[in-house]
Amino acid sequence: MNTFPLFFKLENRKVLIVGGGDVALRKADLLSRAGAAITILAPDISTEIQALLSDDKHELIYKNYNKSYMTGARVIIAATDDETLNHQIHADATALNIPVNVVDTPHLCDFIFPAIVDRNPIIIGISSNGKAPVLARLLRARLETLIPQGYGKLAKLAGEFRSEVKRKIPTLTGRRQFWERAFEGQVSQLMFAGNEREATAQLKADLESTVAALEDSANHSPATTTSQHSQSHSTESLSANAPVATDKLTTTQHNNINQAQAAVGEVYIVGAGPGDPELLTFKALRLMQQADIVYYDALVSPQVLDLCRRDADKVFVGKKRSNHAVAQLGINELLINSAKQGRRVVRLKGGDPFIFGRGGEEIESLRAHEVPYQVVPGITAANAAASYAGIPLTHRDHSQSVRFVTGFLKAGAPNEKFENLLDTNETVVFYMGLHSLARLTTGLINAGRSPETPIAIVSNASMPNQQVLTGTLESIVALQEQNQLPTPALLIMGDVVALHDDLAWYNKHNKDAGDTETNWLRAGTAITDQDAKKPIDQQAHALSMIANLAAQQ
Repeated sequence: MNTFPLFFKLENRKVLIVGGGDVALRKADLLSRAGAAITILAPDISTEIQALLSDDKHELIYKNYNKSYMTGARVIIAATDDETLNHQIHADATALNIPVNVVDTPHLCDFIFPAIVDRNPIIIGISSNGKAPVLARLLRARLETLIPQGYGKLAKLAGEFRSEVKRKIPTLTGRRQFWERAFEGQVSQLMFAGNEREATAQLKADLESTVAALEDSANHSPATTTSQHSQSHSTESLSANAPVATDKLTTTQHNNINQAQAAVGEVYIVGAGPGDPELLTFKALRLMQQADIVYYDALVSPQVLDLCRRDADKVFVGKKRSNHAVAQLGINELLINSAKQGRRVVRLKGGDPFIFGRGGEEIESLRAHEVPYQVVPGITAANAAASYAGIPLTHRDHSQSVRFVTGFLKAGAPNEKFENLLDTNETVVFYMGLHSLARLTTGLINAGRSPETPIAIVSNASMPNQQVLTGTLESIVALQEQNQLPTPALLIMGDVVALHDDLAWYNKHNKDAGDTETNWLRAGTAITDQDAKKPIDQQAHALSMIANLAAQQ
């Protein structure tokens, strides 16, 4: 091994970063997630760093470098563009026996920042020792698709039971077999499905049965056979999936080579799905991992955005009702300009780009300017909301077709073509309809739709805080006024809504948990006050880029 992998405990430990620009920001972002007390030393410090490190535990020093500021530092990062200064920082840190990393200069690094797969408390670091960082990122992307988000919760559950298992199962072999059964069997499957309460109960039951078996016979453990069977089954499953992952890795390498040779970059219009990162396609994740810059919408969840390449620029260009951070023409200009600079651009959209996502408008603009592009479909909100709410969009007994309808047309004009929505054998899904619920229901009834027609509101589809409210065209407005389900939400109308009570499955086991931030999907990525400031800064950044484009033209 050229380097030895170690995991540093940096909670409330001083980390000195010399530099105040984009490189320093990327390192500070990673280190702050590990709880480090970060000191930034630079005469000029970016506003993004100021927003990220606004907590009192961090320190911003607006001065030129002096080695006296190294006192008490656990590690030191040199993130300046001054080669002479970087060499001086390395020499001073070495003299004080403090580990130092000079960014993008491997021979001046005592340690290396790996590509990270974060399933807290499971952390995986991948390093090429500075030889092939892109390959390390590709391997990280492959692991992201193979390791469910629920592994973090599973590890925390194991930590809670570790002492009890050690006390009740006296032998090392017995404990190993017990944990193998837990990690490869029903406990893990329940946790990956989001059923934390049932996973905990199953682990308790497994422990009780194991202890009972040990008491019955010290020389015979039927659990061993079960463990072997589970392990064999798990291996077969992994082997069956392995060729897919290998093909993806090979495809990514070829794409990187082709794009590196191109004079103009490329734009990837990527559907980010409804919010759950595990609903992303392999292709979406692969392109997100190789993009140089990401323009993302308001409906893209933090968990999905976190899967983009760590050092990629991330610019918020989202739209909400009556509040467009960046106009569509401005977004088109940003995509074209970034690609013509030779950059690989991801346009990350909630849901699917071609279903009320304006993907068609964007690629028309790209095509007109001869910018290469790809479109990656995503799971649209209608599919996600219906599936996670237990409402089939089609059903042989209730609905033979489905129609997707927007609540508003171009330029904000309301969609009032109610006469087209009277077929009782058809399911109708309304996008962007929650704020005009009263107008829609009244218009449908006046056009001839029965007031008893079932309708559902699905809020935050596929996310831990998903809510479903069902009623009829006549009652849903009053029910919504009482319950106040938040956006993002859509409406599903038709006889299939009556199946919700019987077929609902998602969050059924955790619906009384209360604090959704403790759910497996949110673990380790809860939105803080600091995070809440970021979209505002990104909006300003995007608007500034558009202003610069206009000035150049």
